[in-house]
Amino acid sequence: MLTIFGIGVWGIVDSAGLVTLASAVVGQYFQSRGWFVMLSVSGMLFLCIWLACSKYGAIRLGADDDRPEFSTPSWIAMLFAAGMGVGLLFWAVAEPLTHFAFAQEMMPSPIAAQQALLATNFHWGIHAWAIYGSTALAIAYFTFRRGAPMLVSGPVRALFPDETWARIIGWLSDFMAIVAIAIGVGGSIAMGVFQVADGVDVVMGGDKAAGWLIAAVFIVMVAAYLPPLLVDLGSGMSRLSNMAMAIAIALVLYTVILGPTEYLLNSIVNSFGDYAFAAIPRGFQTLTFFGDDLGGWFHDWTLTYMVWWIAWGPFVGVFIARISKGRTIREFVLGVLIGPTVFSVIWFGAFGGIGLYDALRGSGDLLAMTATSVERVTFTLLERLPFPLLTTLATIAAAFLFIVTSVVSAAFVLGTFSSGGDPDPSPRIRLVWGVLLGLLGAAMILSGSIDAIKKLIAIGALPFVFVCVLLCVCLVRGLRQEFERADR
Repeated sequence: MLTIFGIGVWGIVDSAGLVTLASAVVGQYFQSRGWFVMLSVSGMLFLCIWLACSKYGAIRLGADDDRPEFSTPSWIAMLFAAGMGVGLLFWAVAEPLTHFAFAQEMMPSPIAAQQALLATNFHWGIHAWAIYGSTALAIAYFTFRRGAPMLVSGPVRALFPDETWARIIGWLSDFMAIVAIAIGVGGSIAMGVFQVADGVDVVMGGDKAAGWLIAAVFIVMVAAYLPPLLVDLGSGMSRLSNMAMAIAIALVLYTVILGPTEYLLNSIVNSFGDYAFAAIPRGFQTLTFFGDDLGGWFHDWTLTYMVWWIAWGPFVGVFIARISKGRTIREFVLGVLIGPTVFSVIWFGAFGGIGLYDALRGSGDLLAMTATSVERVTFTLLERLPFPLLTTLATIAAAFLFIVTSVVSAAFVLGTFSSGGDPDPSPRIRLVWGVLLGLLGAAMILSGSIDAIKKLIAIGALPFVFVCVLLCVCLVRGLRQEFERADR
């Protein structure tokens, strides 16, 4: 807790210095170890696919007679709200258009638009959920099947209970997980505050959210997520997640039906086809043989996203593990990889598609806005469709709910880590973590830049890349041990 408190204070007192350090460290790491990040992420995806197709897929996460606590739709809604949440709202239009603006300098506009959607889907698709899935599987298996504490270190300590090195590695893993979670969620709080503040400013008729409005939204958001930390996680989180997902689904349907429907449906179908054939090869591309411009884009976007998901890996992994008891490994992998990925492709095909429609056939105002105000692009798009006030309020509500569910989930997970693996930490511990996450969120807001927030999140996740690989090795070894004992 002291480490997180220190980082938060540093970010508030000297945000420029913290951002400068983070940018230098992340840049150097990406330059020398980018290949390792991509190889690790692709390896996690192959591991998940192999487990789902192998004999291990029938193993239940828990006792053989355990059954899931939550229905499949509620389960997917909860893991999606925790794993992606407000980022989808924030980048719905802005990311495809940003990639398009970069790509059209090197290729014809139609191909640039196609590549922009493909890049966005790769960043938010199956590789991200493979990171979450492999981390969650290792923790869930050793917790519910082998009786280990619900910690990132649980698999290592369960396999090597009497080894001094395992205790040291386990402690470092838990420590790095806490740092990665706290910084990652703090960045998402900042993005959510920017998104909600701009939405409120749009409703008020303004053209840019003022500092006092951002501060007011931040205070309201902290006040909203602190009370849920004092009650049980299960039913409340399920209801909030279902509400947020219902709003998100309604927004997609609204956009497709009231926007250029034929164009958007073609965009979605085309996105599925491109992504299905390019996802696996793309996971091994490091753009080595291209110029500095493309290499810089690869560092700033693809590598940053992969490390971003790794930063969220321990938090989302433990949370998914906690709500997945009773499911088989096969059911778990298929649900975690396919459900959220399909929704993400539809989401960006609709919102990104209408942004690209404006860039290719319209005024191009949305494209120009991405260079100055990415947090406002989604709201500007909604203003061009019927019932803009209603949809703007719905987007604000969804962003608010996604942030609340993410912070509440993260505080529970951090409380679990700091209480030795207790899956239901005391309200006092959860409340302390909620305050610390708010402190980090304030530090991220003061950085004043989305790019700076991305760098700060990345620096918290860099060491955890190695922990993710270690968890995958432990999972495979644990599963093989179980079958060897059964054979004997």
